[in-house]
Amino acid sequence: MMVKSKIEDLAAFIAVVDTGGFSSAADALDLQVAKVSRSVSRLEQSLNTTLLNRTTRRVDLTEEGRLFLAEAKQALATLTNAEEKLLFADAKPSGRLRIDAASPFILHQLVPLMAEFNVAYPDISVELISNESIIDLLERRTDVAIRIGQLNDSNLHASRLGESPLKIVATPEYLAKHGKPESIAALASHKIVGFADLPKFNDWALIEPCQTKPSILASSGESVRQLVLHHHGLALLSNFMIHRDLAAGRLVELLPGAVHSPNPWEQIQAVYYKQTALSERIRVFIDFLKENIRL
Repeated sequence: MMVKSKIEDLAAFIAVVDTGGFSSAADALDLQVAKVSRSVSRLEQSLNTTLLNRTTRRVDLTEEGRLFLAEAKQALATLTNAEEKLLFADAKPSGRLRIDAASPFILHQLVPLMAEFNVAYPDISVELISNESIIDLLERRTDVAIRIGQLNDSNLHASRLGESPLKIVATPEYLAKHGKPESIAALASHKIVGFADLPKFNDWALIEPCQTKPSILASSGESVRQLVLHHHGLALLSNFMIHRDLAAGRLVELLPGAVHSPNPWEQIQAVYYKQTALSERIRVFIDFLKENIRL
């Protein structure tokens, strides 16, 4: 069977969905709105189905459009990577590399390494995107994401970067005022800084039972770290985001060995979509991280 969908029509359809409208898609693709509209209409005619419901205020996917979208993105990504392999077989890795990670990993691991990465790969244009929750890599047009914890998505490949120990920490100022816990049981009497949107992170994997109920919550790991640095209480944080604070004496580790280790929340992985041909950009970036990050 001959494939009727044209590449430019697929790109226009995906852009309309990703940006939320025809005008924004036209801006993203640097095309006229009328041309984007014609591309989507031509795609719908070739498939003999309606992909988008259009109103004066919004554009919504039909059920057929929703089913077609994922396959269209996968097809376009596969073709793009295939072209790159041929066009740049003998060239240095180049092009856009969109990386997603939680804000603490971006701030404490990726940002300090970007200058060195840029020197090594000057033709790669990096985009660092911060999300505290799990995103759809295809939907967000993301090449690679850094995930903390066990991987549950069977559509993703994972490349292990290492393990980052979880540590109970507080500031010297907080401890001077409230005392230093000498046992796991003593944690129950201390103020705890916890996660608002990720309550599972508030269930500390302690080697002995102890109720650690947060007295203040924040929506990101970096906000939790800042609250701890401002003496609001104890927190359980990954070493990759606090090792400089510990070395400088801004934070103190409490009760070493009190947290089960290894445990799933210490795993750090780089992930990419399983159906995506591993481009040179992704490969060199992952290799660079393995050699340079400090977990």
